[in-house]
Parts: sequence; C-alpha cells; structure tokens
Amino acid sequence: MSRSALVGNVTAMLEDAGFVVSDRCAIRPKSFDVAARRGDDLILVKILGNIDAFNEATGHEMRRLGTYLQATPLVIGLRSRDEDLKPDVVYFRHGVPVLSPDTAYNLFIEDVPPLIYAAPGGLYVNIDGDLLADEREDRDWSLGQLASELGVSRRTVSKYEDGMNASVEVAMALEDLFDAPLTSPVDVLDGADEVHETDSTPDDPEADPDDEQVVAVLTRAGYQVHPTLRSPFKAVSRDADEDDDDVVLTGHSEFTKAAEKRARIMSSIGHVTHTRSVYVVDRAKRESVDGTALVEREELEELRDAAELRKVIRERAEHEEAA
Repeated sequence: MSRSALVGNVTAMLEDAGFVVSDRCAIRPKSFDVAARRGDDLILVKILGNIDAFNEATGHEMRRLGTYLQATPLVIGLRSRDEDLKPDVVYFRHGVPVLSPDTAYNLFIEDVPPLIYAAPGGLYVNIDGDLLADEREDRDWSLGQLASELGVSRRTVSKYEDGMNASVEVAMALEDLFDAPLTSPVDVLDGADEVHETDSTPDDPEADPDDEQVVAVLTRAGYQVHPTLRSPFKAVSRDADEDDDDVVLTGHSEFTKAAEKRARIMSSIGHVTHTRSVYVVDRAKRESVDGTALVEREELEELRDAAELRKVIRERAEHEEAA
C-alpha cells in the first residue's frame, strides 16, 4: 500500500469514528500528517508504512506539540523492519505511542482499547494490583503460594500487587488461576506514559535566526514563544498569562505561493486544535488566508500587547468569513 493510500485510509477511519480531521500537512519536513479532534480528545497523527522512519527529532517535536496544544501525539504504521505490527499492541518510538491501523480501528471505532504494550524484553500488560491482592486473599493464599503457582519469586508477586506490570504469559497464567480478568487496558489517549517511562518533554529548539526578530516582538507583547522545526508553523505562541488559554500558531516568511499553502494548512489545523493562527510577512496584499491573519512585520512591531494581536487576528479572520 502506498503511503498516500495509507494516509487516506487512516483519515477516513478517523472521520468514521467521529473525529474532525484537519487537512493533510502536505509539506516537508513535517512532524505530523493530520490533527484530529473528537470531543475533548485531540490527537496529532503521524502515518507511516515503516515506523523505523520515525526519528528522534520528529518524536521530540511531536511530544513538545502535544504539551503546547494539550494533544496526544500518535503514530499509526504498518510494520517495523520486516515484521508487521501486531494487532491490539501499543508500541513506542521516542516516547510516542505507535499503533497498527487495526489497533487504531479497534480503539476508535469499536471502543476496544489495547491491553498489551511492547517494551524491551517482550510484550507486557497492566495488572490491577488491588484486584490481584483481593483475589489472592479470597483464596486464602499467601504470597509464597501464588509465587509457587506462577514459578516466580515471592518478591515479584508483591511487586505485581504494588502495580508492576507483567508479561503476557504471566497475565494469562493469573487469569487462568483465578478465572477473572485482572488486566487493565493501555489508555493511549490519556495515560500511555504510565506504562512507558519517558524523559520529560524535550526542550524547545533554538529559533531560526530569520525568525528571531519576530520571536522577540511576540515575547515583548506578552507571549511565550515555542519554536518548531518540523511543522507547518514556525512556533506555537501562548499568552504568558496563565489564566488565558490564548494559543496562536505562528508563521513567518515572504508571502509566496508556498507561504499561502502553509497559511491554509495552519487554518485547518487551528480549526481542529481550537487555536488561532497568524502569518507574519514583509508585505501583504490581503488581510488573511482562510482565517490565518496576515500581519506585516512592521505592523507587528507596533502592537503593544497580546490583547492587540488577538484583536487583529480575530478581526481579520471575521472579515474574511463575512466576505
């Protein structure tokens, strides 16, 4: 299957599942292909035939964007090396959850979350430690008795009851012994980090030297500016006031056909992520592109604070909608 066809299939599946899906980020380099929202669930999806193409730099950027936009970064792929990804298993690459299309279908369409995740050493599941302890005590078994049944140490059983995850083989043995479900699903959208320890969110990259002046102006206006390297936008800018949820996707370049394409993609992503977007240009012959406000560099420098920039973005987006 071509990557284009795979992207189309995944997009259609997400739409069938009730997600609003952005336009495809048909530019390079790109950290994600589409943004999708269903209710409060926002995901940034990278779609690949071979997940080995998903490198560390892209993983770091997706994790940063997940933090800035309150979204879950996610990779949907077919295979790794010469092996197809197993259904109903969550893999991880550079701290980002990875699903096969079948696993994604079961999660989003059938509402059946995966129970198994891959980690160094094999496949594992989440054990409900409290439930395991209750079942053992109902049998009037000691830790040692259960350990003997499983062929593990007493200390290992104690760790299972304290929340340590178990191999698939041990989980199956436990459920056979007690004839009860003792596992809990991997919460891909909200708690995958609970089963996969990752480093803290990677630090922001340095801003492109060509963008330093724009970053300085936005910072002076009261925004925290988070530069990006592999996105349709150059930065995610957030009002420094912690009580304000104002988030702006920010681009900057000469206003060319490529810039217009980026501005359209930014608008589509902003519609899904519930953010606004602004593109800073040297000269603008129009006020906006599909809701992305165009602001000339000199005009931006004259804005005094975040409130003024918000007003400009809103008025230009509304002017285009009215037209």
